[in-house]
Parts: sequence; structure tokens; C-alpha cells
Amino acid sequence: MYLIDKMLLAPYWLTLKARHAMYDRGMKKSRKAGVPTIAVGNVTVGGTGKTPHTELIVRILLENLGYSPDSVAVLSRGYKRKTRGFWHVTVDGSARDCGDEPLQIKRKFPAVTVAVDRDRLHGAELLGKPEKIGADRKSRKCADKNVNKAEIIVLDDALQYRKLVPDVSIMLVDYNRPVFEDHLMPAGQLRDLPQRVSSSDIVIVTKSPAYIEEDERRMWREKLGMREEQKLFFTTTGYCRMEPVWAEGEPRYLYSKRLVLFSGIADDTALQRWLSDEYCIVSHLKYPDHHSFSTMDIKEIQGASETWPTSVIATTEKDSQRIKDVKKIPETLKQRMFRVPIEAVFVGEGEKERFIASLTSLLKESRSGSVQTPRE
Repeated sequence: MYLIDKMLLAPYWLTLKARHAMYDRGMKKSRKAGVPTIAVGNVTVGGTGKTPHTELIVRILLENLGYSPDSVAVLSRGYKRKTRGFWHVTVDGSARDCGDEPLQIKRKFPAVTVAVDRDRLHGAELLGKPEKIGADRKSRKCADKNVNKAEIIVLDDALQYRKLVPDVSIMLVDYNRPVFEDHLMPAGQLRDLPQRVSSSDIVIVTKSPAYIEEDERRMWREKLGMREEQKLFFTTTGYCRMEPVWAEGEPRYLYSKRLVLFSGIADDTALQRWLSDEYCIVSHLKYPDHHSFSTMDIKEIQGASETWPTSVIATTEKDSQRIKDVKKIPETLKQRMFRVPIEAVFVGEGEKERFIASLTSLLKESRSGSVQTPRE
């Protein structure tokens, strides 16, 4: 693997190597934000579960570390959004303005501040000093400037953004696509050097089986090239009971034996498998990742639903954010359309508690006992 990346993909490999070397040696400047930050990311193209793990960390901050909802913020770049600069996400906002993932997080945690900014350092500074929002060209067009001051920020997909040094860095690795068996793009799905795993504080192997033997845990540490002080955890994907996308949703459709599935995510294989335990999937409409649904797509979904008039229509949480951007949705679709919420669940007894202890310790060490540490 290493030989293929270094020789056959030499231009890309050398570019990445040089970029990281310039930051590591101080030739390019990087610094911490004025507010404690936790960065969640990966080195692969999509599909490792960044959003459910960002939500997991937000939940831990609120339920286990004593932060109030108005003191926690989530900052993302807002992939595929149509706006530019800093943007404050609102519950009634549009996926076109902020991206589907930030909108999903905001709707799950309405009291938590969620914002998007490609320049994460700029965005973090504004969240720490919200009175400055609107004072520069990068935030002037932000529609809603009523932002609470953040005491801690979770950075979604920020590990490649080297200008900002997070207080805690969390790297996600897909159990089914180990980075040590993958290659750099375009030969594989790695967008960054797999050796970057060793630079993070915590590594989480996502989409794991429900049980991991100790020997396998040790194998992962060894093959990932982890340092002794790094913490390793495993999580699995938990699927929750389906919930209506719109208020008009009719729960009686959940008792149907047939299901029409549509999705626009990187890989919905696990979702299909979970739904197949209870339903017969009679139609599966697959769209590109982060797909912006059109009127024609709605007609296609409507056609499948008319072919199977008693079926329930299911989609993912992320797709349900984007489908709401379509202005005219038939009432019959609104009644039958449901989404499948997911959550990241730690594998192993006491692993969640161990993760909380590690996160608390790392935040305290990074801020050297300042007032901006987890509350006791």
C-alpha cells in the first residue's frame, strides 16, 4: 500500500507530505482558537460517521460534562451550501444555505449554537466573540446574527484544516475500510495520509461489530501505528425507531410490510440491512451523496409510492433535511414519509465512561487549568 501511494501517486503524496511538514515545522502558522475546541474528522472520503459522532460529543458535553446548551457550539464548513462566509444555522433554515449535516444537528439540538464557515479559525473566533458578527465581509451576509457566546466548540470535519490547532483531536476510521488497507485518491478513498492517524489524541473505529475481542483491539492499535498515549475506542451504529419527516406523518404506515427507500448518502448498505429485518424493500431509489432533491426526484418517489400504495416511504436523517427544501411535496407523500435516526454507540462495557474521562483530561491538559475547562 505505502509503495503504491508513494510511487504511483507521487504528486499527491508529496503535496500532502509537504503541506503537513510546513505546518509541523512552523513554516505555516497555526494556532488555537480563543475558545476550547474538539475536532472530529477522518482521512477518507465520506462515510465514517462524522455527524453521529459530532452529535455524540455534543450529547456528552450537555449530559455528562455539565455544559448548558447555550454555551456549546458546533462549527462546520457546510458542505455543498450555497452561501459563503460565516452563517448561523437556524431550525427553520435551509440545507441550501448551510448544508444538510449542520441543519440536522441544529434540529436535534435547537438550543445549541450551530454555524458554518469554511475558515474554521474565523468562525471559532466569532463564536467566542459573537458581538463581532457582521463587522467583516466574511460574516456581513449572515441572516441571523443572534448568536450565544460559546464556551466550547465542536469542529465537524476539521482535521485537515491545519490553521486551527484543536484542544482535542478525534480521528474516525471505518471498521469496514481500514486506512491501512486503503490508498490515496484516485486509487483509493484516502484524502489524506493514513499516518495522520498517529497525530490525533483519540481514534474511534466506527461501524464496528457489537463485540470486539481484546486481541482485535490490540491488532488495530498496532496496524494504525498508534502511540502509547493515544486512546482507542470502537463504536457501532445504532438505528432508532423511524419518525415522521413532516408533522402530517401518519404512524399507521409504519405497520406496513412493504417499504420504499430513497437515499442520497455515500453508502446505505447497513440501513438496507436493518430495514430488511422488518420490511420488504419493494423499491430502492439511490441518489448521489448530498444530493439536492428536485421536483423530478419527487415525481420519481411519488411514482414508486403509487406503485406500492400501502408502503411506508423511508429515508435517512440527512436526506430528510434536504427533501424539505423542495417547495411542493404532495400531501400523500408527507403522510407516508419517515426518516431513520441513527446514533453512535460505544462497544464494550464502561467504554463510554472511559471516553468521557479521556475527553475531560485532554481538555484540562490543553487549557492548563484555565476557566475554560469541563465543569465539575
